[in-house]
Amino acid sequence: MAGLRLLLGLCLGLCLCLCPGPAAACSPRCRHGGLCLADGSCLCSKGYEGERCQHATCYPKCKNGGECLRPGKCRCPPGYGGRYCHKVSCEGGCQNGGECISVNGVVKCLCASGWTGSRCQEAICPQGCRNNGACVAPGICSCPAGWVGTACHLAVCKLPCQHGGKCIAPNVCRCRLPYSGPQCTKKRKE
Repeated sequence: MAGLRLLLGLCLGLCLCLCPGPAAACSPRCRHGGLCLADGSCLCSKGYEGERCQHATCYPKCKNGGECLRPGKCRCPPGYGGRYCHKVSCEGGCQNGGECISVNGVVKCLCASGWTGSRCQEAICPQGCRNNGACVAPGICSCPAGWVGTACHLAVCKLPCQHGGKCIAPNVCRCRLPYSGPQCTKKRKE
């Protein structure tokens, strides 16, 4: 009779055979297609583990604190992505050649030279941009009308200042004595 049971049995792998007989009872039931064995334990299907096959397994394991939702599918914490949470991911991305990195579990953009900001979106002008100029690229200011120069520090006078006068603001000359007037052309009488 034992031989007959072996012939009618279900063999799993090389060394475990399940033979017909009294129905096995697992309580609570085996989950995710797990098979209830005669001793009341569960034989889990591929991708699941635990006493009742209640836990999904991911291979490779989820990285950076990710949670395995089902075989091969991880839920990643903020700042990480990819199938197994192995890729660092900066929300909104890094601009202007910045690189997304993780330092001690903190995800941030590492900016290329000349850029700053949480997403490397702000150019750095070490010389500053004066007179309401705006830094638009590393070391480059966009100047308002009437101003030029790397720092928007040079005023523009449409008509040049004469007799050694200096343009100090858009279309404003500072004259040297004894000259005066908009372009320093009037000589004062002594």
